[in-house]
Amino acid sequence: MRIYGTFIIKVSLFQKLTHHDHNSLDTGHFSSFHYRTKGVECVIGSKKLSRQFSRSAIMQAIVASAPISRASLAKEVGLSKQTVSEIVYDLQSEGWITETGRTSGHVGRTATTYQLVPDAAFVCGVDLGGTKVRAAIIDLSCRVVSELTEMTDPRGGADVARQIGNLCKRAAKVANIEWSRVMFAAVGVPGVPDQNTGSVKMAPNISAIGEIDFVAELESELGFEVQVENDVNLAAIGEHWSGCASEVDNMAFISLGTGIGAGIIVRGHIVHGATGAAGELGFLPFGADPFDPASLRTGAFERQAGSFGMINRYAELSGTKVDVRQLFELAQVGDAKAETVLDETARLVARLIATVGAMVDPSMVVIGGSIGHRPEFLTRIEVALAACFPNPIAIRQSELGEHAALVGGAAVGLSHLHQSVFAAGLGAIAFDLPQLCAPNWEGVA
Repeated sequence: MRIYGTFIIKVSLFQKLTHHDHNSLDTGHFSSFHYRTKGVECVIGSKKLSRQFSRSAIMQAIVASAPISRASLAKEVGLSKQTVSEIVYDLQSEGWITETGRTSGHVGRTATTYQLVPDAAFVCGVDLGGTKVRAAIIDLSCRVVSELTEMTDPRGGADVARQIGNLCKRAAKVANIEWSRVMFAAVGVPGVPDQNTGSVKMAPNISAIGEIDFVAELESELGFEVQVENDVNLAAIGEHWSGCASEVDNMAFISLGTGIGAGIIVRGHIVHGATGAAGELGFLPFGADPFDPASLRTGAFERQAGSFGMINRYAELSGTKVDVRQLFELAQVGDAKAETVLDETARLVARLIATVGAMVDPSMVVIGGSIGHRPEFLTRIEVALAACFPNPIAIRQSELGEHAALVGGAAVGLSHLHQSVFAAGLGAIAFDLPQLCAPNWEGVA
């Protein structure tokens, strides 16, 4: 399973070492300490950093292979039994791991086995939308223990930050979790986070978050570090971690609804661009007239292929105003004008996917959003794409649906927590994550 520290998806630590990928360990700022694992000698740093490296390697092995004994840990990570015993003792004393029993089925003495303590710490995943905000609490084993949803505060700005803080704390309370054990939050927003000011740009559905340091407001309400990321980027990460794109490393998640955007993953990296606006596909210069001043506010493509564009096009053809749900229902019963709108929109979306295909060559495109989740629309897109683009691109419907961004937030939050607790100071090293466990999204506690 991939890992999502600072939105970089990497292979496992041991694979890195085996493939001599020293740059990924930031070895340039380490002093000369040699470490051997799987027969490969690596320069990884001072004694203190080498100890932290050993700690992170052991913790990753426990997460991946528990229950596991100290002897098996030593064999798996290539450390001495004494070093493993010392670090296991430290991790157990700190409350991160616990004894689970003893080995069985072997000749000779049995050995104590260990596993992660799932409720030693938690993270919040938050999906902020123009109409609803969701908050989930996730434990270290990647299990969703609580989720709450409510209507987004229409006042926006600091009031939304306060709402998120209260919602997260209530979600923790529902699961009987002390707030002090919640350590990090990843928040998906329908806009572009500005890393310099903490504000969120291009978020017309939530007022005032582009005028304040939204990150600082959230951190003040929650009491710990918060990572704010575009919600469609998080949806891409979610599908890549625990959804339909878990087997590919080049993919795009395209959200089709009132707004249109994409999260693009290339070689395991989420693509942000110079200002964080990569994937704002609603501004592609086709669909409506890109030189119309209105296209600078909403985007030429979104004006025609988004939900309002579809509604306006049907009204133009029929003289009747309907919503998107009714539009699809009319098409199902053979309304020719509704079918025309869906066919035209599918052709536009096919052009969008072809544009992404020509630029980044994804092996899969995942479609989500209020329009994208319609299976009959997906079929129309596939037909149109085959007619306008020569290279095959697998098109899939979002497996995670309305929870995709929340799952992505969980991945980012858990990766950050594992990195900061078990691999602090080791640069790009992070942890593989188990599959997400969310047995019942609504009211999981």
